[in-house]
Amino acid sequence: MGETDARLRPAGGIDDLPIRDAATVIVVRDAATGPRVLMGQRGESAAFMPNKVVFPGGAVDAADGDVPLACPLSPACARRLTAEADPALAGALAAAAIRELWEETGLILGRPGAWPGPAPKGWRGFAASGHLPSPEGFHFIFRAITPPGRPRRFDARFFLVEAEALASDPDDFSRAEDELSQLQWIPLAEVRRFNLPFITEVVLAEVSQLIRGGLPPASVPFFDNRDSVSRFQRLA
Repeated sequence: MGETDARLRPAGGIDDLPIRDAATVIVVRDAATGPRVLMGQRGESAAFMPNKVVFPGGAVDAADGDVPLACPLSPACARRLTAEADPALAGALAAAAIRELWEETGLILGRPGAWPGPAPKGWRGFAASGHLPSPEGFHFIFRAITPPGRPRRFDARFFLVEAEALASDPDDFSRAEDELSQLQWIPLAEVRRFNLPFITEVVLAEVSQLIRGGLPPASVPFFDNRDSVSRFQRLA
């Protein structure tokens, strides 16, 4: 999970932890026949969600907003990302999701291409693969802000993409860093047997509905826990 200089939001007087922008990517394989999702387990000593089985993801890095994307986000995806958020953040969120997938699994969401200049820290390995990051096929499907009182707080956006968008072998995790262990494609019908965070269970329910009903989503659920009052919205 990368470092970040992302925008800080008020915590409503509940605690003084910053709420950091973050992105998570849900990669779905065999969606039409027997859907599986890519997940891994966080370490026992992790400060946030230790031992939990999660999707790849993490905080937005300072450089994520400046990396060259191979293609833009779809208009619907970009529009929903900017609802109640800085419009300049959309590309950085997509880039962060791609970078975190690369760091935590070694998988590439990208198109072949040369970078216009030296890649920033955190992106050098990805650039060396000969790809530009690509959010092609991304669907923004969920947003959730970590409630007060947790050791870390994130304003997390969840992207769904099908494994066909990968530019690498979906079973080759050899280039992954060690933040997630037991990387695996878990059948959607069996995933709730694992040690999941509550919000991951909620997101998985949304994923199941979208696979049955089709993409893009008609609206995006948003659990807004910026302060002591928990609010649920749908970003249309």
